[in-house]
Amino acid sequence: MNIAIFTPGQNPYSETFIQAHKRYLKDQVFYYYGGKGHIRLEGSNSLVSKAKQWQYRINRKLHRYPYSYINEQAVLASLKSHAIDIILVEYGTHAYHLQNLLRKSGLPVVVHFHGYDASVTETIKKCNAYKAVFGLASRVVAVSQMMEQMLLNLGCPREKLIYNVYGPQPEFETVNPRFVNKQFIGIGRFTDKKAPYYTIMAFNKVASQHPDAKLLLAGDGVLLNVCQNLVKQYGLETQVQFLGVITPDVYRDLLSESLAFVQHSITATNGDMEGTPLAVLEASVAGLPVISTYHAGIPDVIIHGKTGLLCEEHDVGTMSENMLKLLDDIDFAKQLGLAGKAHIKSHYTMERHIRVLQEVLEQASKA
Repeated sequence: MNIAIFTPGQNPYSETFIQAHKRYLKDQVFYYYGGKGHIRLEGSNSLVSKAKQWQYRINRKLHRYPYSYINEQAVLASLKSHAIDIILVEYGTHAYHLQNLLRKSGLPVVVHFHGYDASVTETIKKCNAYKAVFGLASRVVAVSQMMEQMLLNLGCPREKLIYNVYGPQPEFETVNPRFVNKQFIGIGRFTDKKAPYYTIMAFNKVASQHPDAKLLLAGDGVLLNVCQNLVKQYGLETQVQFLGVITPDVYRDLLSESLAFVQHSITATNGDMEGTPLAVLEASVAGLPVISTYHAGIPDVIIHGKTGLLCEEHDVGTMSENMLKLLDDIDFAKQLGLAGKAHIKSHYTMERHIRVLQEVLEQASKA
């Protein structure tokens, strides 16, 4: 089976789940990236020959087609030349923008939603509630139970909808936390839905009782400067460190020496929500307790009181209390971490995620 993956960008650092699809799906995977009219094929200098390109340019001019016609025809020819059997489109928004191309291909299509595409109010409105996407898709994949319900509410036929949580990279299973530092670690983009400022506010209440405790925050984004200013306002410069974008290897090293993973995810004002945060899965399978919120797919994979400690969105006070519980009882932190590792390895591995997605693609290609 030849699989074509379509994604808006080539290799965004925060979209490791898409890279996992490219890396682990069986058979031959062709990776098409870029927006409508600007799609390229990874590993290829050109989708078609120069002669074909000139032919499309002449046709466009003669018939006064839009400029996107040239790239669209090149993509369709590329799909045919590589004998593609099935198309996997990452993000519902991308499927919406490429709907004409997808229809013209005549190929079965699986659309994989990830988070904002199923939750941001204005995005859903611009995509006409995905009516056309649900119509052309053979299958639609949701990564959390909440997302599954939201897509059903938008009108996705239940028989097309598949619930398939991400899986952490297998390397995170090998991490064995030593619980040697009074250190919390968080990683992710500094965006509204991850609300890193709430994590800092919660830690501020902890810092006075544990002046040797530290909070490490990795990532980048529009709220980074706000969070840096907040740390200065609280006088926490020696206890809170901003690490920037880090590699998975560095993240695993930090997990091995930390006490817990922290992330105060919320529903943003514009409706933006998580899917199921991959960093949460990675931390849990690494053996760290997760301190987070009852948000989107997080309670699907973290069991409060057994593999982590959760609070309601915006409840900074309870998040602080949850941090203190682990600082004051390392054995409890170890207990939660061990249970989390076992839980993720039993129910949410990368192998399981890829196996389910592979089965979905194979079934859709034969339908």
